[in-house]
This record gives sequence, C-alpha cells and structure tokens, in this order.
Amino acid sequence: MRTKVESPIDVERWFRAQTAGLWPAALGSLSLRRSPCVRENCEACARGDQHLSYVLYCRTKGRRIGIYVPDELVPQIQQSLDNGRALQELLYQTGRRYTNAIKQQRAAKR
Repeated sequence: MRTKVESPIDVERWFRAQTAGLWPAALGSLSLRRSPCVRENCEACARGDQHLSYVLYCRTKGRRIGIYVPDELVPQIQQSLDNGRALQELLYQTGRRYTNAIKQQRAAKR
C-alpha cells in the first residue's frame, strides 16, 4: 500500500487543525496527597488524621516543583493535563510526518 505524499505545508495544516481545541495544555501530574497542616493545635493532626489536598507536580529547569491546587480548580487542571498529553502525542506524530514530507520533497527535486 502506498503512503500519501504530503508536503511540509500539508503537515502544518494538519497539525494546526488537530491542535485547535487543545487549550489549555500542560504537562505534569496531579496528585491527591495527605499531609499535616501548618496550624498549631490542629485537632485533626493531633488525632493523626491528615488533610487532603491536590498538588500539581511539574518541572522547571530540571527541578521538580509542586503547586497547591484548590479543589474547585482540579477539573480545569486535569483537562489541561489531558490536553497536554494529547498535544505531546500529536508532536510525536508530527515529527514522523514532517520528516517524511521533507524527505519526499527533497527526492522530488532530484
């Protein structure tokens, strides 16, 4: 079966169409953690109960950082992470398609 001949412009149009609905996009991981609070004399912490909170873990300059995420923002952050993973997969596909397109373009010029 022959593969479709694509130009680099075709790949760009395809990529733009695929990514049009992928905002907001982010990479990282969202975790629900249990930890003691910072308040003195907290009854829950004194009992050994810990407080639940969400944290977004991501990397900045090679270092892992955590950012507190309020409960009401969790759905939006989760959507941005889902979009980020979809965008990452599209970038892998784009690399393959774009490389094939410029190789075909070069061969056609010969």
